[in-house]
Amino acid sequence: MDKRKINSKRRAKKRAQKLKKLQRMQKKQKKQIKLNLRMLKQIGSWVVKIGIVCLLAFVFVWYFGQQISTVGDSMNPVLSNGDVVLVNRIVYDATSPKRGDIIVFKPKGNENSHYYTKRIIGLPGETLEIIEGSVYIDGERLEEDYETTEIKDVGIITEKMKLDGDEYFVLGDNRENSEDSRMADVGTVKRSYIYGKAWFVVSPWKHFGFIKD
Repeated sequence: MDKRKINSKRRAKKRAQKLKKLQRMQKKQKKQIKLNLRMLKQIGSWVVKIGIVCLLAFVFVWYFGQQISTVGDSMNPVLSNGDVVLVNRIVYDATSPKRGDIIVFKPKGNENSHYYTKRIIGLPGETLEIIEGSVYIDGERLEEDYETTEIKDVGIITEKMKLDGDEYFVLGDNRENSEDSRMADVGTVKRSYIYGKAWFVVSPWKHFGFIKD
């Protein structure tokens, strides 16, 4: 009888030990699960943050950082041949192009053409003419506060030109060496042809900086 009691107590003790061991293992597993969940939350947080940064970078590049290479010296001294400029593509979704803006466009919307970079001179609805090398807008001489050369070739502007409601008249600042709205193969620039506004030179380093309108 004593032996049975002793064996019973031993079995009970072993069961208690196994139960405690099982409880310790369960606690350890719960801690590990909590740790894993915490790590997953941290990883998820970092993934979200990285995703947001990548999205913001993409938006910035797409709307403000599209790079266009300047072809020719028609915008000297503001821009030179080969200057790589950044184009703001979203600015004209919020506001209309203004006189003096330096815009990037493809003439007549020709997708096979390279991008042109010119300055807006005439706005939609205005009447423009060139008299003795000067531009007149609605009968008044245009005063320009940026450096230009004299207009010696009026091109197709031999008489007054009335701009339609979505047309812009553009010129290069270096007017002795510029293919612009005076030329039939360029002509006026419709709003839909404008790619964006040139706002920053990224290359070469000596020209690095904001573009002065």
